[in-house]
Amino acid sequence: MTGPATGTGAGTEAGAPAAAAPPAPSLGRRVGSAARWSLVNTVVMRLGNFATGIVLARFFLGPEAWGVYGIAQTVLLVLLSANELGVSLALVRWEGDPRRFAPTVLTLSAASSCLLYAALFAAAPAVARVLGAPGADGVLRVMCACVVLDGLAQVPAGFLTREFAQGRRMAVDAVNFVLSTAVTLLLAVRGWGAMSFAWGSVAGNAAALVGCCLAAPGTLRFGWDAVQARALLRFGLPLAGASMLALGVVNVDTMVVGSALDQAALGFYVLAFNISGWPVRIISEAARRVSFAGFSRLAESPGALAGGFGRAMGVVMTGTVPLCVLLAVLAGPVIGLVYGERWLPAAGALPWLMALGLVRIGCELAYDCLVAVGQRRSLIGVQGLWLVVLVPVLVAGAGAGGIVGVAQGHVLVAGVVVVPVFLLALHRSGVRVGTVGRACAWPFLGGAVMAGVLLGLERLLGDGVLALLATATAGTVCYAVCVLPGRGFLRGSPAGGAAGGVTASAGATASAGAAAAAGE
Repeated sequence: MTGPATGTGAGTEAGAPAAAAPPAPSLGRRVGSAARWSLVNTVVMRLGNFATGIVLARFFLGPEAWGVYGIAQTVLLVLLSANELGVSLALVRWEGDPRRFAPTVLTLSAASSCLLYAALFAAAPAVARVLGAPGADGVLRVMCACVVLDGLAQVPAGFLTREFAQGRRMAVDAVNFVLSTAVTLLLAVRGWGAMSFAWGSVAGNAAALVGCCLAAPGTLRFGWDAVQARALLRFGLPLAGASMLALGVVNVDTMVVGSALDQAALGFYVLAFNISGWPVRIISEAARRVSFAGFSRLAESPGALAGGFGRAMGVVMTGTVPLCVLLAVLAGPVIGLVYGERWLPAAGALPWLMALGLVRIGCELAYDCLVAVGQRRSLIGVQGLWLVVLVPVLVAGAGAGGIVGVAQGHVLVAGVVVVPVFLLALHRSGVRVGTVGRACAWPFLGGAVMAGVLLGLERLLGDGVLALLATATAGTVCYAVCVLPGRGFLRGSPAGGAAGGVTASAGATASAGAAAAAGE
Protein backbone atom coordinates (compact mmCIF):
# COMPACT_ATOMS: atom_id res chain seq x y z
CA MET A 1 0.00 0.00 0.00
CA THR A 2 1.91 3.04 -1.22
CA GLY A 3 1.44 6.41 0.43
CA PRO A 4 1.04 9.59 -1.60
CA ALA A 5 3.78 11.54 0.13
CA THR A 6 5.77 12.09 -3.02
CA GLY A 7 2.74 13.28 -4.95
CA THR A 8 2.94 10.41 -7.44
CA GLY A 9 0.72 7.39 -7.73
CA ALA A 10 1.40 4.17 -9.58
CA GLY A 11 2.85 6.18 -12.46
CA THR A 12 4.71 4.61 -15.35
CA GLU A 13 7.75 2.41 -15.13
CA ALA A 14 11.14 3.96 -15.67
CA GLY A 15 11.86 4.40 -19.34
CA ALA A 16 8.32 3.62 -20.45
CA PRO A 17 6.45 6.14 -22.59
CA ALA A 18 4.00 8.36 -20.76
CA ALA A 19 1.02 6.74 -22.47
CA ALA A 20 2.00 3.20 -21.45
CA ALA A 21 -0.16 3.33 -18.34
CA PRO A 22 -3.12 5.42 -17.29
CA PRO A 23 -2.02 8.47 -15.33
CA ALA A 24 -2.52 8.44 -11.59
CA PRO A 25 -5.35 10.61 -10.33
CA SER A 26 -4.22 14.16 -9.64
CA LEU A 27 -3.86 15.28 -6.04
CA GLY A 28 -6.74 17.69 -6.52
CA ARG A 29 -9.09 14.93 -7.67
CA ARG A 30 -7.99 12.65 -4.84
CA VAL A 31 -8.52 15.37 -2.24
CA GLY A 32 -11.88 16.25 -3.76
CA SER A 33 -13.01 12.63 -3.80
CA ALA A 34 -11.86 12.14 -0.22
CA ALA A 35 -13.63 15.30 0.89
CA ARG A 36 -16.89 14.20 -0.74
CA TRP A 37 -16.74 10.86 1.08
CA SER A 38 -15.80 12.66 4.29
CA LEU A 39 -18.73 15.04 3.96
CA VAL A 40 -21.22 12.23 3.34
CA ASN A 41 -19.76 10.29 6.25
CA THR A 42 -19.89 13.23 8.63
CA VAL A 43 -23.39 14.34 7.68
CA VAL A 44 -24.85 10.83 7.94
CA MET A 45 -23.15 10.09 11.26
CA ARG A 46 -24.04 13.46 12.78
CA LEU A 47 -27.66 13.23 11.69
CA GLY A 48 -27.81 9.82 13.30
CA ASN A 49 -26.27 11.13 16.52
CA PHE A 50 -28.66 14.08 16.41
CA ALA A 51 -31.69 11.78 16.16
CA THR A 52 -30.35 9.56 18.94
CA GLY A 53 -29.79 12.57 21.19
CA ILE A 54 -33.36 13.74 20.66
CA VAL A 55 -34.76 10.34 21.65
CA LEU A 56 -32.58 10.15 24.76
CA ALA A 57 -33.28 13.74 25.87
CA ARG A 58 -37.04 13.58 25.33
CA PHE A 59 -37.77 10.15 26.78
CA PHE A 60 -34.98 8.68 28.90
CA LEU A 61 -32.39 11.12 30.27
CA GLY A 62 -32.80 14.36 32.20
CA PRO A 63 -30.42 17.33 32.64
CA GLU A 64 -28.57 15.67 35.55
CA ALA A 65 -27.66 12.60 33.47
CA TRP A 66 -26.56 14.85 30.61
CA GLY A 67 -24.38 16.72 33.07
CA VAL A 68 -22.60 13.54 34.17
CA TYR A 69 -22.18 12.55 30.54
CA GLY A 70 -20.75 15.99 29.78
CA ILE A 71 -18.14 15.63 32.52
CA ALA A 72 -17.09 12.16 31.28
CA GLN A 73 -16.99 13.34 27.67
CA THR A 74 -14.84 16.33 28.62
CA VAL A 75 -12.28 14.22 30.47
CA LEU A 76 -12.20 11.71 27.61
CA LEU A 77 -11.58 14.41 24.99
CA VAL A 78 -8.74 15.91 27.00
CA LEU A 79 -7.10 12.49 27.32
CA LEU A 80 -7.60 11.77 23.62
CA SER A 81 -5.81 14.99 22.74
CA ALA A 82 -2.53 13.57 24.02
CA ASN A 83 -3.04 9.81 24.15
CA GLU A 84 -0.67 9.11 21.23
CA LEU A 85 1.77 11.97 21.97
CA GLY A 86 1.12 13.52 18.54
CA VAL A 87 3.27 10.95 16.76
CA SER A 88 0.48 9.54 14.60
CA LEU A 89 0.43 12.73 12.50
CA ALA A 90 3.85 11.72 11.18
CA LEU A 91 2.06 8.99 9.21
CA VAL A 92 0.29 11.74 7.26
CA ARG A 93 2.98 14.42 7.18
CA TRP A 94 6.32 12.66 6.74
CA GLU A 95 7.74 11.82 3.34
CA GLY A 96 8.69 8.27 2.38
CA ASP A 97 7.17 4.91 3.15
CA PRO A 98 5.27 5.17 6.46
CA ARG A 99 5.48 1.41 7.01
CA ARG A 100 9.10 1.88 8.03
CA PHE A 101 8.21 3.80 11.16
CA ALA A 102 4.57 2.76 11.71
CA PRO A 103 5.46 -0.03 14.20
CA THR A 104 7.31 2.46 16.39
CA VAL A 105 4.36 4.86 16.16
CA LEU A 106 2.01 2.09 17.28
CA THR A 107 4.22 1.12 20.24
CA LEU A 108 4.48 4.73 21.43
CA SER A 109 0.76 5.31 20.96
CA ALA A 110 -0.32 2.14 22.76
CA ALA A 111 2.09 2.63 25.68
CA SER A 112 1.13 6.27 26.28
CA SER A 113 -2.60 5.45 26.02
CA CYS A 114 -2.37 2.68 28.58
CA LEU A 115 -0.42 4.90 31.00
CA LEU A 116 -2.97 7.70 30.64
CA TYR A 117 -5.87 5.34 31.28
CA ALA A 118 -4.17 3.82 34.32
CA ALA A 119 -3.67 7.32 35.79
CA LEU A 120 -7.30 8.25 35.10
CA PHE A 121 -8.59 4.99 36.59
CA ALA A 122 -6.76 5.72 39.84
CA ALA A 123 -7.73 9.40 39.96
CA ALA A 124 -11.37 9.02 38.79
CA PRO A 125 -13.04 9.65 42.21
CA ALA A 126 -10.96 12.78 42.83
CA VAL A 127 -11.53 14.07 39.28
CA ALA A 128 -15.29 13.54 39.60
CA ARG A 129 -15.41 15.44 42.90
CA VAL A 130 -13.40 18.39 41.59
CA LEU A 131 -15.66 18.67 38.55
CA GLY A 132 -18.81 18.74 40.64
CA ALA A 133 -20.08 15.23 39.83
CA PRO A 134 -18.97 13.01 42.75
CA GLY A 135 -20.96 10.03 41.48
CA ALA A 136 -19.38 10.05 38.02
CA ASP A 137 -16.23 8.05 38.81
CA GLY A 138 -17.69 4.78 37.45
CA VAL A 139 -18.78 6.48 34.22
CA LEU A 140 -15.31 8.01 33.88
CA ARG A 141 -13.56 4.67 34.31
CA VAL A 142 -15.71 2.93 31.71
CA MET A 143 -15.89 5.72 29.13
CA CYS A 144 -12.20 6.56 29.24
CA ALA A 145 -11.29 2.98 28.27
CA CYS A 146 -11.83 4.43 24.79
CA VAL A 147 -8.41 6.08 25.23
CA VAL A 148 -6.68 2.69 24.91
CA LEU A 149 -8.81 1.62 21.94
CA ASP A 150 -8.15 4.93 20.20
CA GLY A 151 -4.42 4.63 20.78
CA LEU A 152 -4.37 1.24 19.09
CA ALA A 153 -6.42 2.55 16.16
CA GLN A 154 -4.17 5.53 15.43
CA VAL A 155 -1.86 3.78 12.97
CA PRO A 156 -4.46 2.11 10.72
CA ALA A 157 -6.57 5.28 10.84
CA GLY A 158 -3.50 7.33 9.93
CA PHE A 159 -2.92 5.20 6.84
CA LEU A 160 -6.52 5.76 5.75
CA THR A 161 -6.09 9.52 6.15
CA ARG A 162 -2.75 9.58 4.31
CA GLU A 163 -4.23 7.74 1.35
CA PHE A 164 -7.41 9.86 1.33
CA ALA A 165 -9.36 6.59 1.78
CA GLN A 166 -12.45 8.26 3.21
CA GLY A 167 -14.79 5.72 1.57
CA ARG A 168 -13.32 2.96 3.73
CA ARG A 169 -13.32 5.33 6.70
CA MET A 170 -17.05 5.86 6.23
CA ALA A 171 -17.69 2.13 6.44
CA VAL A 172 -15.69 1.96 9.68
CA ASP A 173 -17.56 4.91 11.17
CA ALA A 174 -20.91 3.41 10.16
CA VAL A 175 -20.18 0.24 12.11
CA ASN A 176 -19.02 2.34 15.06
CA PHE A 177 -22.22 4.39 14.98
CA VAL A 178 -24.62 1.48 14.66
CA LEU A 179 -23.09 -0.51 17.50
CA SER A 180 -22.57 2.42 19.88
CA THR A 181 -26.10 3.72 19.28
CA ALA A 182 -27.68 0.31 19.76
CA VAL A 183 -25.84 -0.28 23.05
CA THR A 184 -26.56 3.25 24.33
CA LEU A 185 -30.29 3.06 23.57
CA LEU A 186 -30.65 -0.45 24.98
CA LEU A 187 -29.00 0.52 28.26
CA ALA A 188 -30.87 3.84 28.48
CA VAL A 189 -34.19 2.04 28.12
CA ARG A 190 -33.12 -0.23 30.98
CA GLY A 191 -32.43 2.78 33.20
CA TRP A 192 -28.63 2.86 33.15
CA GLY A 193 -28.55 6.68 32.85
CA ALA A 194 -25.21 8.25 31.94
CA MET A 195 -23.53 4.83 32.06
CA SER A 196 -25.37 3.96 28.84
CA PHE A 197 -23.24 6.56 27.02
CA ALA A 198 -20.07 5.09 28.49
CA TRP A 199 -20.66 1.49 27.43
CA GLY A 200 -22.00 2.63 24.06
CA SER A 201 -18.77 4.57 23.44
CA VAL A 202 -16.62 1.57 24.38
CA ALA A 203 -18.57 -0.76 22.09
CA GLY A 204 -18.36 1.68 19.19
CA ASN A 205 -14.64 2.32 19.60
CA ALA A 206 -13.90 -1.40 19.79
CA ALA A 207 -15.79 -1.88 16.52
CA ALA A 208 -13.89 1.05 14.97
CA LEU A 209 -10.55 -0.52 15.94
CA VAL A 210 -11.47 -3.79 14.25
CA GLY A 211 -12.81 -1.93 11.21
CA CYS A 212 -9.67 0.20 10.80
CA CYS A 213 -7.49 -2.92 10.96
CA LEU A 214 -9.59 -4.58 8.24
CA ALA A 215 -9.61 -1.42 6.09
CA ALA A 216 -5.81 -0.98 6.40
CA PRO A 217 -4.52 -4.56 6.70
CA GLY A 218 -1.05 -5.20 8.04
CA THR A 219 -0.76 -1.87 9.87
CA LEU A 220 -1.39 -3.10 13.43
CA ARG A 221 2.17 -4.31 13.98
CA PHE A 222 4.28 -3.38 16.99
CA GLY A 223 7.98 -2.58 16.71
CA TRP A 224 10.68 -0.34 18.12
CA ASP A 225 13.46 1.78 16.72
CA ALA A 226 15.08 4.13 19.21
CA VAL A 227 16.26 6.60 16.55
CA GLN A 228 12.81 6.74 14.99
CA ALA A 229 11.20 7.10 18.42
CA ARG A 230 13.31 10.16 19.25
CA ALA A 231 12.49 11.76 15.91
CA LEU A 232 8.80 10.98 16.30
CA LEU A 233 8.68 12.47 19.79
CA ARG A 234 10.47 15.63 18.64
CA PHE A 235 7.82 15.95 15.92
CA GLY A 236 4.80 14.89 17.94
CA LEU A 237 5.16 16.26 21.47
CA PRO A 238 4.69 19.93 20.48
CA LEU A 239 1.59 18.91 18.51
CA ALA A 240 0.24 16.87 21.42
CA GLY A 241 0.80 19.84 23.72
CA ALA A 242 -0.98 22.19 21.32
CA SER A 243 -3.81 19.71 20.86
CA MET A 244 -4.26 19.26 24.61
CA LEU A 245 -4.34 23.02 25.07
CA ALA A 246 -6.85 23.35 22.22
CA LEU A 247 -9.18 20.78 23.73
CA GLY A 248 -8.67 22.33 27.13
CA VAL A 249 -9.90 25.61 25.64
CA VAL A 250 -13.00 23.93 24.20
CA ASN A 251 -13.82 21.91 27.31
CA VAL A 252 -12.74 24.02 30.26
CA ASP A 253 -16.16 25.67 30.24
CA THR A 254 -17.78 22.33 31.10
CA MET A 255 -15.41 21.99 34.04
CA VAL A 256 -16.17 25.53 35.21
CA VAL A 257 -19.95 25.04 34.96
CA GLY A 258 -19.73 21.66 36.71
CA SER A 259 -17.72 23.02 39.63
CA ALA A 260 -19.42 26.44 39.96
CA LEU A 261 -23.07 25.53 39.24
CA ASP A 262 -25.27 22.47 39.76
CA GLN A 263 -25.62 19.35 37.60
CA ALA A 264 -28.90 20.52 36.08
CA ALA A 265 -27.25 23.73 34.85
CA LEU A 266 -24.38 21.62 33.52
CA GLY A 267 -26.86 19.43 31.65
CA PHE A 268 -28.48 22.48 30.01
CA TYR A 269 -25.05 23.86 29.09
CA VAL A 270 -23.87 20.54 27.63
CA LEU A 271 -26.99 20.33 25.46
CA ALA A 272 -26.52 23.90 24.20
CA PHE A 273 -22.82 23.30 23.54
CA ASN A 274 -23.57 20.08 21.65
CA ILE A 275 -26.12 21.89 19.48
CA SER A 276 -23.60 24.65 18.76
CA GLY A 277 -21.19 21.96 17.62
CA TRP A 278 -23.47 20.70 14.83
CA PRO A 279 -22.00 23.03 12.16
CA VAL A 280 -18.50 22.44 13.50
CA ARG A 281 -18.85 18.68 13.33
CA ILE A 282 -20.70 18.50 10.02
CA ILE A 283 -18.57 20.91 8.00
CA SER A 284 -15.31 21.46 9.85
CA GLU A 285 -14.78 17.81 10.75
CA ALA A 286 -15.37 16.74 7.15
CA ALA A 287 -12.92 19.35 5.88
CA ARG A 288 -10.26 18.57 8.51
CA ARG A 289 -10.07 14.92 7.52
CA VAL A 290 -8.43 16.07 4.28
CA SER A 291 -7.27 19.65 4.99
CA PHE A 292 -4.11 18.72 6.91
CA ALA A 293 -3.00 16.28 4.21
CA GLY A 294 -3.87 18.83 1.51
CA PHE A 295 -2.08 21.72 3.23
CA SER A 296 0.93 19.49 3.81
CA ARG A 297 1.29 19.01 0.04
CA LEU A 298 1.26 22.78 -0.45
CA ALA A 299 3.55 23.68 2.46
CA GLU A 300 6.58 24.27 0.22
CA SER A 301 4.74 26.79 -1.97
CA PRO A 302 3.68 29.83 0.10
CA GLY A 303 1.66 31.40 -2.71
CA ALA A 304 -0.29 28.24 -3.43
CA LEU A 305 -0.79 27.61 0.29
CA ALA A 306 -2.17 31.12 0.87
CA GLY A 307 -4.52 30.90 -2.10
CA GLY A 308 -5.71 27.42 -1.17
CA PHE A 309 -6.23 28.38 2.46
CA GLY A 310 -8.21 31.48 1.52
CA ARG A 311 -10.57 29.61 -0.76
CA ALA A 312 -10.96 26.73 1.70
CA MET A 313 -11.79 29.22 4.45
CA GLY A 314 -14.27 30.98 2.17
CA VAL A 315 -16.15 27.83 1.27
CA VAL A 316 -16.19 26.49 4.82
CA MET A 317 -17.51 29.81 6.10
CA THR A 318 -20.08 30.02 3.32
CA GLY A 319 -21.48 26.67 4.37
CA THR A 320 -21.30 27.32 8.11
CA VAL A 321 -22.63 30.84 8.57
CA PRO A 322 -26.28 30.10 7.65
CA LEU A 323 -26.41 27.14 10.04
CA CYS A 324 -24.98 29.24 12.86
CA VAL A 325 -27.35 32.14 12.19
CA LEU A 326 -30.40 29.86 12.06
CA LEU A 327 -29.60 28.17 15.37
CA ALA A 328 -28.64 31.45 17.06
CA VAL A 329 -31.69 33.48 16.08
CA LEU A 330 -34.21 30.64 16.47
CA ALA A 331 -32.60 29.07 19.56
CA GLY A 332 -35.69 29.00 21.78
CA PRO A 333 -38.20 27.70 19.23
CA VAL A 334 -35.76 25.07 17.93
CA ILE A 335 -34.90 23.69 21.37
CA GLY A 336 -38.54 23.67 22.47
CA LEU A 337 -39.68 21.95 19.29
CA VAL A 338 -36.91 19.38 19.09
CA TYR A 339 -36.06 18.54 22.71
CA GLY A 340 -39.13 19.62 24.67
CA GLU A 341 -40.07 22.47 26.99
CA ARG A 342 -37.97 21.25 29.95
CA TRP A 343 -34.78 21.99 27.98
CA LEU A 344 -35.62 25.67 27.24
CA PRO A 345 -33.09 27.03 29.81
CA ALA A 346 -30.40 25.93 27.34
CA ALA A 347 -31.65 28.48 24.78
CA GLY A 348 -30.12 31.46 26.59
CA ALA A 349 -26.56 30.25 26.05
CA LEU A 350 -27.03 28.92 22.50
CA PRO A 351 -26.72 32.18 20.48
CA TRP A 352 -23.39 32.98 22.10
CA LEU A 353 -22.16 29.43 21.63
CA MET A 354 -23.09 29.57 17.94
CA ALA A 355 -20.83 32.61 17.58
CA LEU A 356 -18.11 30.63 19.35
CA GLY A 357 -18.69 27.70 16.98
CA LEU A 358 -18.08 29.96 13.99
CA VAL A 359 -14.80 31.14 15.50
CA ARG A 360 -13.80 27.56 16.27
CA ILE A 361 -14.26 26.52 12.64
CA GLY A 362 -11.94 29.25 11.40
CA CYS A 363 -9.37 28.55 14.12
CA GLU A 364 -9.36 24.81 13.41
CA LEU A 365 -8.66 25.40 9.72
CA ALA A 366 -5.90 27.83 10.68
CA TYR A 367 -4.54 25.23 13.12
CA ASP A 368 -4.20 22.65 10.34
CA CYS A 369 -2.48 25.18 8.09
CA LEU A 370 0.02 26.18 10.79
CA VAL A 371 0.80 22.53 11.60
CA ALA A 372 1.38 21.82 7.90
CA VAL A 373 3.96 24.61 7.62
CA GLY A 374 5.71 23.56 10.83
CA GLN A 375 4.56 26.37 13.14
CA ARG A 376 4.13 24.07 16.11
CA ARG A 377 5.62 26.46 18.67
CA SER A 378 3.30 29.23 17.52
CA LEU A 379 0.34 26.92 18.07
CA ILE A 380 1.39 26.11 21.61
CA GLY A 381 1.73 29.80 22.33
CA VAL A 382 -1.67 30.66 20.87
CA GLN A 383 -3.49 27.84 22.66
CA GLY A 384 -1.69 28.51 25.93
CA LEU A 385 -2.60 32.19 25.82
CA TRP A 386 -6.22 31.31 25.01
CA LEU A 387 -6.51 28.97 27.99
CA VAL A 388 -4.76 31.29 30.47
CA VAL A 389 -7.01 34.22 29.60
CA LEU A 390 -10.17 32.10 29.31
CA VAL A 391 -10.30 30.41 32.72
CA PRO A 392 -10.71 33.52 34.91
CA VAL A 393 -13.17 35.05 32.42
CA LEU A 394 -15.34 31.91 32.50
CA VAL A 395 -15.28 31.74 36.29
CA ALA A 396 -16.37 35.37 36.47
CA GLY A 397 -19.04 34.74 33.83
CA ALA A 398 -20.46 31.76 35.71
CA GLY A 399 -20.75 33.82 38.89
CA ALA A 400 -22.36 36.77 37.14
CA GLY A 401 -24.68 35.13 34.62
CA GLY A 402 -24.73 31.34 35.00
CA ILE A 403 -24.45 29.37 31.78
CA VAL A 404 -25.19 32.48 29.69
CA GLY A 405 -22.31 34.32 31.34
CA VAL A 406 -19.98 31.41 30.60
CA ALA A 407 -20.98 31.44 26.92
CA GLN A 408 -20.52 35.21 26.71
CA GLY A 409 -17.07 34.94 28.30
CA HIS A 410 -16.06 32.38 25.68
CA VAL A 411 -17.03 34.70 22.82
CA LEU A 412 -15.35 37.72 24.42
CA VAL A 413 -11.98 35.99 24.77
CA ALA A 414 -12.16 34.39 21.32
CA GLY A 415 -13.00 37.63 19.53
CA VAL A 416 -10.75 40.03 21.42
CA VAL A 417 -7.68 37.87 22.06
CA VAL A 418 -7.58 34.67 20.01
CA VAL A 419 -8.65 35.70 16.53
CA PRO A 420 -6.07 38.53 16.29
CA VAL A 421 -3.29 36.20 17.50
CA PHE A 422 -4.23 33.51 14.97
CA LEU A 423 -4.28 36.13 12.20
CA LEU A 424 -0.79 37.22 13.21
CA ALA A 425 0.49 33.62 13.15
CA LEU A 426 -1.05 33.07 9.70
CA HIS A 427 0.48 36.32 8.45
CA ARG A 428 3.93 35.13 9.50
CA SER A 429 3.30 31.92 7.54
CA GLY A 430 2.42 33.79 4.35
CA VAL A 431 -1.39 33.97 4.65
CA ARG A 432 -2.26 37.66 4.72
CA VAL A 433 -5.07 39.19 6.73
CA GLY A 434 -6.60 40.46 3.50
CA THR A 435 -6.88 36.89 2.22
CA VAL A 436 -8.84 35.85 5.29
CA GLY A 437 -10.95 39.00 5.11
CA ARG A 438 -11.93 38.35 1.48
CA ALA A 439 -12.80 34.76 2.36
CA CYS A 440 -15.17 35.83 5.15
CA ALA A 441 -16.61 39.07 3.74
CA TRP A 442 -19.54 37.75 1.69
CA PRO A 443 -20.59 35.03 4.19
CA PHE A 444 -20.58 37.55 7.07
CA LEU A 445 -22.57 40.08 5.05
CA GLY A 446 -25.06 37.38 4.09
CA GLY A 447 -25.27 36.25 7.70
CA ALA A 448 -26.11 39.77 8.91
CA VAL A 449 -28.88 40.12 6.32
CA MET A 450 -30.17 36.64 7.13
CA ALA A 451 -30.32 37.42 10.87
CA GLY A 452 -32.38 40.53 10.20
CA VAL A 453 -34.81 38.62 7.99
CA LEU A 454 -35.20 35.83 10.56
CA LEU A 455 -35.86 38.23 13.43
CA GLY A 456 -38.45 40.14 11.44
CA LEU A 457 -40.28 37.07 10.17
CA GLU A 458 -40.28 35.38 13.58
CA ARG A 459 -42.05 38.38 15.10
CA LEU A 460 -44.48 38.47 12.18
CA LEU A 461 -45.25 34.74 11.75
CA GLY A 462 -44.69 33.30 15.22
CA ASP A 463 -42.85 30.10 16.17
CA GLY A 464 -45.15 27.28 15.03
CA VAL A 465 -43.68 24.46 12.96
CA LEU A 466 -44.88 25.80 9.59
CA ALA A 467 -43.94 29.36 10.55
CA LEU A 468 -40.41 28.25 11.50
CA LEU A 469 -40.02 26.40 8.21
CA ALA A 470 -41.17 29.44 6.25
CA THR A 471 -38.91 31.76 8.26
CA ALA A 472 -35.85 29.51 7.86
CA THR A 473 -36.47 29.08 4.13
CA ALA A 474 -36.83 32.81 3.50
CA GLY A 475 -33.71 33.60 5.52
CA THR A 476 -31.66 30.97 3.68
CA VAL A 477 -32.77 32.30 0.29
CA CYS A 478 -31.75 35.83 1.26
CA TYR A 479 -28.39 34.53 2.43
CA ALA A 480 -27.80 32.68 -0.85
CA VAL A 481 -28.56 35.82 -2.85
CA CYS A 482 -26.12 37.83 -0.72
CA VAL A 483 -23.19 35.44 -1.17
CA LEU A 484 -23.61 34.92 -4.92
CA PRO A 485 -21.10 37.70 -5.77
CA GLY A 486 -18.38 35.69 -4.00
CA ARG A 487 -18.64 32.73 -6.37
CA GLY A 488 -15.54 33.69 -8.35
CA PHE A 489 -13.32 33.77 -5.29
CA LEU A 490 -14.60 30.41 -4.08
CA ARG A 491 -13.97 28.77 -7.45
CA GLY A 492 -10.44 30.13 -7.62
CA SER A 493 -8.99 32.11 -10.48
CA PRO A 494 -6.38 30.80 -12.93
CA ALA A 495 -3.82 33.00 -11.18
CA GLY A 496 -4.34 30.97 -8.06
CA GLY A 497 -2.61 28.04 -9.68
CA ALA A 498 -3.52 24.41 -9.81
CA ALA A 499 -1.87 23.74 -6.52
CA GLY A 500 -3.96 26.30 -4.75
CA GLY A 501 -7.00 24.61 -6.15
CA VAL A 502 -6.13 21.41 -4.31
CA THR A 503 -7.08 22.75 -0.94
CA ALA A 504 -9.89 24.80 -2.41
CA SER A 505 -11.32 21.59 -3.78
CA ALA A 506 -11.09 20.01 -0.35
CA GLY A 507 -12.79 22.92 1.30
CA ALA A 508 -15.43 23.28 -1.40
CA THR A 509 -16.40 19.65 -1.37
CA ALA A 510 -16.48 19.60 2.41
CA SER A 511 -18.98 22.44 2.37
CA ALA A 512 -21.75 21.05 0.25
CA GLY A 513 -24.19 23.29 2.07
CA ALA A 514 -22.52 26.19 0.26
CA ALA A 515 -22.71 24.55 -3.16
CA ALA A 516 -24.99 27.16 -4.68
CA ALA A 517 -22.88 30.06 -3.48
CA ALA A 518 -19.66 28.38 -4.55
CA GLY A 519 -21.00 27.56 -7.97
CA GLU A 520 -20.54 23.83 -7.61
